[in-house]
Amino acid sequence: MSDLARACLWMIGAIASFTSMAVAGRAVSFELDTFEIMLFRSLLGIVIVVAVARYAGTWGQINTRNLGLHATRNLAHFTGQNLWFYALTVLPLAQVFALEFTTPIWAILLAPLILGERITKVGMFGALIAFLGILVVTRPGAVPLSPGILAAAGAAIGFAFSALFTRKLTRTETITCILFYLTTMQAVFGLIAAGYDGDIALPSTQSIPLLVLIGCAGLLAHFCLTTALSLAPANVVMPIDFVRLPVIVVVGVMVYAEPFDPWLVLGAVLIFAGNYVNLTLGQRVNR
Repeated sequence: MSDLARACLWMIGAIASFTSMAVAGRAVSFELDTFEIMLFRSLLGIVIVVAVARYAGTWGQINTRNLGLHATRNLAHFTGQNLWFYALTVLPLAQVFALEFTTPIWAILLAPLILGERITKVGMFGALIAFLGILVVTRPGAVPLSPGILAAAGAAIGFAFSALFTRKLTRTETITCILFYLTTMQAVFGLIAAGYDGDIALPSTQSIPLLVLIGCAGLLAHFCLTTALSLAPANVVMPIDFVRLPVIVVVGVMVYAEPFDPWLVLGAVLIFAGNYVNLTLGQRVNR
């Protein structure tokens, strides 16, 4: 089997993982708030990461030299993930995913601030196309700007910050070290945010399998995506990720009776086009 075919199979795994996490997140939100979901997800993540690190012999790679950067990265991801889980409860699934796909554009715009990288003309052009897509998805003036839309957009920005800080960390740290602090620090953040009022709801027996699914799917999705990127170029792999949108449209229609919105599809196409411009033309310009 060729590397391209294997990359496609890994991306199918990533799409299935992201989709199942969204469905499970919406289902468990009727019992637990977003902070509690993040707390229990992170606790499960700690168990998984520690077990894998012990089995793989990478436990010694965990160090304390970049704790400040780890904390900043994980606070950005924790914020984005909580906003994403909240948006799942108040918006159609497809709208949440469409706005999430603006993450690469935000990363391009924020890269000069975090990494000192310049924004190219191609980057600005791609960002403009994606911004038009955001306007089509949200339709300000025609559709009220709801807290859910702001949350989904904020989640994309949080994920962009997280991606940039992760890129900075990968210059000196291994994936085991990054994932260890991802799970442990976010467990602390979740404990503080969920327990500030002295009341942390425990999951019911019905919710425990959903939380396990969320925890496993989150780690598996990123593992599948990273593996796919190791087998094929980003300009081949990342467009496959956009298959998540039609998949989640079908799930929304079939499972939740969400209406099919052609404006959302048009906006998502523009967002995809903006990302694709950067993945193709942008790669050539930077060579």
